[in-house]
Amino acid sequence: MNIFRLIAEASLVVQSVILILLFFSVFSWAIIFYKRRVIRAAFSQSNRFLRAFRKSKNLSEVNDAAKRYQGSPLVSLFQAGFKELTYLSRSNPQNPPNANRLESLSRVLTKASNAEISKLEKMMGFLATTGSVTPFIGLFGTVWGIMDAFLQIGIVRSASLMTVAPGIAEALIATAVGLFAAIPAVIAYNHFLHRIKDLITEMEDFSLEFLNIADRLYGT
Repeated sequence: MNIFRLIAEASLVVQSVILILLFFSVFSWAIIFYKRRVIRAAFSQSNRFLRAFRKSKNLSEVNDAAKRYQGSPLVSLFQAGFKELTYLSRSNPQNPPNANRLESLSRVLTKASNAEISKLEKMMGFLATTGSVTPFIGLFGTVWGIMDAFLQIGIVRSASLMTVAPGIAEALIATAVGLFAAIPAVIAYNHFLHRIKDLITEMEDFSLEFLNIADRLYGT
């Protein structure tokens, strides 16, 4: 009962199902390692950037420090907000940004935040699809393999275990591969979703903090 031999002797349909499931599995693992690295860097660099942000005496100094923490979504928010503040100040030097004009800053921060959320959620859909679809693809391969096993019974006119066992074993491999692809994808999806929600909360808090600083500097 060598697994590789069973796969090699399986029907073309079952082999195709297993290949599809292996593609889902390999690609989802690649996404898992990539997202793990990106999200870990986002948390680490966000913490460092926040320390630099709160220690700095002016926004220009923060802007210089932000270049060292490009992996943080907070940096993108700050750079978008700082760019908007600079534009508002230079567009009318005699009339610095007031509370009403700072509404545009809030919109810019919201837009930057949405862009960062889209980046963080990129490829999460594939993990969700892998977790929900691959068990059914594996089940399809299993059903097809069992049908082949019963057809073999009719051909050889024998219902002995030796006749049906290899075919059923081939069929069950498809279910096993489907679960092998689905389980890590579901676990990773739920874990990353929780971490992304934490980053979104962090971005919302930072946007409010940045708006408060801008209001104190320019608000009337």
